[in-house]
Amino acid sequence: MKVWRGVVEWTAGTRERLVWRGAGLEPLRTEARPAPVNYGCLPGTFNPADGAEVDAVWLGAPRPAGQEVVAAPTGLLHLTDGDHKVIFGERGSAADLQTLLAWFPPDRGAQVLDAGEAQTWLAQVADPAALTAR
Repeated sequence: MKVWRGVVEWTAGTRERLVWRGAGLEPLRTEARPAPVNYGCLPGTFNPADGAEVDAVWLGAPRPAGQEVVAAPTGLLHLTDGDHKVIFGERGSAADLQTLLAWFPPDRGAQVLDAGEAQTWLAQVADPAALTAR
């Protein structure tokens, strides 16, 4: 399975959100609610739905903002508007997945797809430099 390089922009349980800009993180804003999961992006990818890098979420324990993570996706959070999120980390916890799904309003049609679907979608939106050979 192929692995990808991601950067955490928003740590689970916090309200302070950063954003990846080219080669580093910059402050974005303080959110009204804390992040339910670690949230970030995959530099070198481009999501046509929002014109930015592909969003990623890391399930499990909080990860500090700015941490780089190299891993294989474990799923894809598919949204009807095309602004999908790649899921990393153990999907064994139903509570983590339910928390993630509940974060999105019902009209966005959030559903979790498998790791193969994540890889297929990423292959369509990635610059080859974003991929880390394994």
